[in-house]
Amino acid sequence: MAATGSFSAAARELGCTQPAVSQQMKALEQSAGTPLLIRTGREMRLTQAGGALVRHAVGILAGLTAAEEEVAAIAGLRAGRVRLVSFPSGSSTLVPTALAAMRKANPGTRVSLVEAEPPRSVEMLREGDCDVALAFRYTGAGGADPAEWADLVVRPLLTDRLIGLVPEGHRLAGAAKVEMAELAGEPWIAGCPRCRRHLVEVCEAAGFTPRIDFATDDYPAVVGLVGAGLGVAVLPQLAVESVRTKAARTVTVEPAVEREVVALTLPDLARVPAVAATLDQLERAAAR
Repeated sequence: MAATGSFSAAARELGCTQPAVSQQMKALEQSAGTPLLIRTGREMRLTQAGGALVRHAVGILAGLTAAEEEVAAIAGLRAGRVRLVSFPSGSSTLVPTALAAMRKANPGTRVSLVEAEPPRSVEMLREGDCDVALAFRYTGAGGADPAEWADLVVRPLLTDRLIGLVPEGHRLAGAAKVEMAELAGEPWIAGCPRCRRHLVEVCEAAGFTPRIDFATDDYPAVVGLVGAGLGVAVLPQLAVESVRTKAARTVTVEPAVEREVVALTLPDLARVPAVAATLDQLERAAAR
């Protein structure tokens, strides 16, 4: 109306009927609580309130257009962001490959990374502090409650076996396989809190309680302590692959101890294109 000067001309511009435009204007005036148009002869002109509404409408329509364009860009993976949280051995093995592939395939999507061990990483996801959490839980006896992630979308990535580490000159350094019970009298170096709890459970199932002399979340520190002859340890295979095991030797421990590595997100977030693409790239990285 402000641009065309009449209901008829506005109807032709909008591709609808003149009565429909008239009804819409009446409804708008009822909503505003004041007249917006004044008829002068064959033309219509805006009241002061109508003029104010037009001035604001220009900005509102421009904002809506910009919002539609931004949403379309995000939906088409031309823009957007994903906040990823990962445990350290996942950050050094799975994440670099996945994020490099993500950047190549969708250069407009930005992925940020912070580190946290589960269960803190899972809490961050539920609290809205990240969009995807790379996490793990131990399987078998002493493992996590299967309902632990029941409210989340779980993308399985791989099964990660724990590997034994002994000093280079250790009596079991050349063994093909080592029973956990054979390490009963050794001093131990333990990892993250969840890993420490599980280590104690596994050792107790083998008939002994481990004497933990050192505890550290830093995997290179674990390897360094073992290499210096200060104890033995078990580490996830992902961690062993990401750390040089100089002066330490890896051995296969029996019975097998495994952890399930997964990518987690919330059901609503799983439908966001950038989040779904990140999950896909993490799965491909794990397969490689």
